[in-house]
Amino acid sequence: MSDPSSSSTHNDPLIDSARRTLSTQAQALASLASRVSDEFPKAVRMILASQGRTIICGMGKSGLIGKKIAATLASTGTPSFFLHPGEAFHGDLGMIQAQDTLILISYSGETEELMRLLPSLKDFGNPSIAMVGNMESTLAKHCDCVLDISVDRETCPNNLAPTTSTTMTTAMGDALAVALMECRDFQPQDFARFHPGGSLGRKLLTRVKDLMHKDDLPVCTSNTTLKDAISVMTHGRMGVVLIQDGDTLLGIFTDGDLRRAMLKDSEGMIHKTMASLMTASPKTINENVMIVQAEEQMLRDKITLLVVVDDAQKVSGILEIYDR
Repeated sequence: MSDPSSSSTHNDPLIDSARRTLSTQAQALASLASRVSDEFPKAVRMILASQGRTIICGMGKSGLIGKKIAATLASTGTPSFFLHPGEAFHGDLGMIQAQDTLILISYSGETEELMRLLPSLKDFGNPSIAMVGNMESTLAKHCDCVLDISVDRETCPNNLAPTTSTTMTTAMGDALAVALMECRDFQPQDFARFHPGGSLGRKLLTRVKDLMHKDDLPVCTSNTTLKDAISVMTHGRMGVVLIQDGDTLLGIFTDGDLRRAMLKDSEGMIHKTMASLMTASPKTINENVMIVQAEEQMLRDKITLLVVVDDAQKVSGILEIYDR
């Protein structure tokens, strides 16, 4: 049966508008990618060579995107911050240090607030990168490196509101950030260091021992009968018992094993011992392994539980992860 809502939106002009805008911007991005020149690696190497911060400066929409670029760089291994050109003209130029690199964003390349700063910035002598839509602009001519973010026209029907050009600016900032990450071999663990409060940060900084069950573990011996093992399993509330000989792990017996065993021989099974029912040599994981690696192993092996061991291979806990 067809969806009644689909016919009502099939010819909706608003859907056509959205598709037209997105298609136009996608085409502009493809054009931008084809025009990447030697200026791009030059900009990346300038930032890599810097002993200071990467300072982003822009006005209006360019400034808003500049804040995003600064945040992306800072969170991916490139110390960076945003400098408002108006505030810079009234004292915040003091935030610029000799080792810093500047990225100046202006689509026209003639933004008044940036033009007023140029003499001071030239006097400071910091390496400078321009992101402009006009390669012949004043800003382009006065910077050490120029990144072309030009577009044929804005998606705005009046060709006035910064739309396609702001997308190009954002994309170029992302391209810089990704290239710098690749050059620095920036890893997920590095990302987590700068995002300790987020779910990804917690995931990448958490070790198995931080999440494992370590108290009152359900343990029995190889001579324990199935009847008694069920009691231990019920008390443990983890759907498993560990079969150990002292500190030596012999095997495990899970609720899944219990169901399969009862289906085979429901009458005589209750008196059998763990020695004949357990899964010998169960999968284990070291307590110091990162939780993300444990999750990958559990997903690969299609299990939701791992026995945790310490460096001496002694059982230290049980790791359960049901929501991956």
